[in-house]
Amino acid sequence: MESFKLVLPEHLNHYGYLFGGNMLKWSDEISWIAASRDFPGCKFVTVAMDRVEFKKSVRQGAILRFAVTRGELGNSSICYLVEVFCDDIELGTEDMVFATTVTFVCLDDLGRKSAIVGA
Repeated sequence: MESFKLVLPEHLNHYGYLFGGNMLKWSDEISWIAASRDFPGCKFVTVAMDRVEFKKSVRQGAILRFAVTRGELGNSSICYLVEVFCDDIELGTEDMVFATTVTFVCLDDLGRKSAIVGA
């Protein structure tokens, strides 16, 4: 799954770069959407983000492309690789700026781990 985000002034830290917390939030949200679309009816919550690595800084006006790929599937958990690329719209190129793996667990109505339906 792919998604895009425009970096606006409210997303920046006091140095003028993208605040890392926004990148984490967007990665979590977009990968949760991918999991929810892959397994309709499952109630997923985030349990882990592995190796959070910011490879390059991001400035205002950047267009970010989030590439989300399904990874390891367990009985009650699923992992998604999130790779984020920053477009240079003047040159028509992009650079990878961030990557992480997000792990979700499926919960039942009482908040207990449950099997992923449709897995």
